[in-house]
Amino acid sequence: MSVAEKKVFKTAIKLELEAAKLMIEAAKKKSEEINVAETIAIVDDGGNLIALERMNDARITGPEIAIAKAYTAAGHKRSTHLFNTEPSGPALPGNEAFGIQHMMPGKFAVFVGGFPIVVDGEVVGGIGISGGNGEQDTAVGTAALEALKNHVEKDGWKVETQADIKK
Repeated sequence: MSVAEKKVFKTAIKLELEAAKLMIEAAKKKSEEINVAETIAIVDDGGNLIALERMNDARITGPEIAIAKAYTAAGHKRSTHLFNTEPSGPALPGNEAFGIQHMMPGKFAVFVGGFPIVVDGEVVGGIGISGGNGEQDTAVGTAALEALKNHVEKDGWKVETQADIKK
């Protein structure tokens, strides 16, 4: 197929502020259930911040960390903890992306708490959670994804909700 015969545009699903707010509310509810003060960041498919909320008593470092986790998950289309999952996590010493977090200081996170937002197989954004331990951040992040799934499935959209997402 020649260049002239190829499609030059793609129809894309765009994450809206209303979806981000819905996810943040679900994340806060789960955070309260497990008694942890979290910061929740939602970015679009370009890594641009759509919404951010730092719960009362959450760490002051939370916003920067949550944004970095969301940015990384959206940009690299994978849950951030997969970068360091043994044995083949790409950011582990000796693996192909070792040190990748130093390429974009402050914007790239390779630890638990960032999840791509995947709708109908397409990464439309990312969510970053900061404030708890890995298990808590994962519970809060997947609760937010589950809330989005439950809200849009009646319209025929499919949202991935598992912790280990890689596109």
